[in-house]
Amino acid sequence: MRKRRSCATALASKTHIAVARADAVGCFIGGLLAAAGHRVTLLAPRQTAVEIRAHGLTLTDFGGFAQRISADELTISEDAACLAGADIILVRAGAVEMAALGAEIAAQVASAACVVPLASDPECIDVLQPFLPAQDLRAGMVAFQVVAMGQGCFHRETSGEVFIAAGAGDLAQTLATPQLVVREVDNITNLQWGRFLILLNDGLNALSGLALPVQLRDRAWRKLLAAQWREGAAVLKATGITPELGTTTPIGLIPWAMQLPSGLFARVAGPLLDMDAQARTAMAHDLIAGRATQIDQLQGRMVKMGRAAGIATPISARVHELVKLAEVAAEGVPNLPVSALRSPQDPP
Repeated sequence: MRKRRSCATALASKTHIAVARADAVGCFIGGLLAAAGHRVTLLAPRQTAVEIRAHGLTLTDFGGFAQRISADELTISEDAACLAGADIILVRAGAVEMAALGAEIAAQVASAACVVPLASDPECIDVLQPFLPAQDLRAGMVAFQVVAMGQGCFHRETSGEVFIAAGAGDLAQTLATPQLVVREVDNITNLQWGRFLILLNDGLNALSGLALPVQLRDRAWRKLLAAQWREGAAVLKATGITPELGTTTPIGLIPWAMQLPSGLFARVAGPLLDMDAQARTAMAHDLIAGRATQIDQLQGRMVKMGRAAGIATPISARVHELVKLAEVAAEGVPNLPVSALRSPQDPP
């Protein structure tokens, strides 16, 4: 078995950071790193590459932050050969796409490179491992949302940090910028499962048609979200998974807090409501744009896990079915009332 190498040596000099499959989040993070003085390469889809070459990168967020990075300050490519020579490669893909990317990355990177899949899916690291047996390979996760606004503009809609698995060298310090909080943690898998529970709201928000802050301030929607959270938490517990949030708030208190009267919830929730007034979940944006959603990877996965554990998941099953119907209808978000997602047997 080949021994994995640490990227600690690479981080001692000026860092070349590549973002493989630069989606909205990848472009936002890559832009922040370029603005901080790093040499940044974006392996991007054709449309994204064309936009950035023409307009540069414009980064904004819900707090009023704005930063422009010219195309000359970046390397932008549609060819994986651009990854050659990178000290750190941040990979933005789901588990299915990760397998195809793994072979492309392996063909380009040196054994000294550090590879970090920034994905909420805990399976992504397992998909990449066979391709990169000698690299410093660490799981990572992004806990904020970014939406592409067009013409090279990427807007961060919600607050959150980047988490990566702890290892040799100060990778978190290398990647951190004034606008990007990065933490190395020992419990990255548990945090990914905690993020999975949070992302189950993507389907509810998409079906509601509401802006995320409006949905979260509506007690009826929060009660449904709390019921779905308990459903998911029961499945994870039966599967031997211990989800965490990376905050001081015990994860078991989340469904209780969601059911509080709206005024109390607003005081307790704090950072949960720290977002753009018009923020929507990624799934809502996908339905609006006519793209396929991640519903199979979220509620679809929860239904399968529940079936395997012998635990009923009726809310996840209904959300999965309704989002699939919305995908087929291709008419954007369906603007359903909360009652459409409940059955007569559900508690009020």
